[in-house]
Amino acid sequence: MRKIDTQIVIAAPPQRVWAVLTDFPRYPEWNPFIRTIHGKPQAGATLTVQMQPPGAKAVTFLADVIKAEPDRELRWLGSLWAPFLFAGEHTFQLNSLAADQTLLNHSERFTGILVPVLWPTIGDSTRRGFELMNQALQREAEKG
Repeated sequence: MRKIDTQIVIAAPPQRVWAVLTDFPRYPEWNPFIRTIHGKPQAGATLTVQMQPPGAKAVTFLADVIKAEPDRELRWLGSLWAPFLFAGEHTFQLNSLAADQTLLNHSERFTGILVPVLWPTIGDSTRRGFELMNQALQREAEKG
């Protein structure tokens, strides 16, 4: 098991951050890491997600939404090939710090027998992708 944990403070209320985060059709306009998502941000839904870490090829996979609590948390579980081979539980948690300030915790927990083999290749670029997305989400949410 491996985990990536990132955080960023966004000068916008959680409602605004949630609105940007869950407006999937607009992802190609601002998101440098998760290029597209098709589906609905609701528990039980299946998403088609395309991620492209910096310097890597885009990867498309299906993900099941585990939790979608408006203005608080979006969590999905996706896998490549089969969950026992490589799976990731991707989480966005929004915590209000003040009236117009949100702490975004953006993380992913990777499991499966291929994680130790793939990690040296994907770990650093995936972390960088998270950081780039966080910064882009910050810019987008702070616009409105």
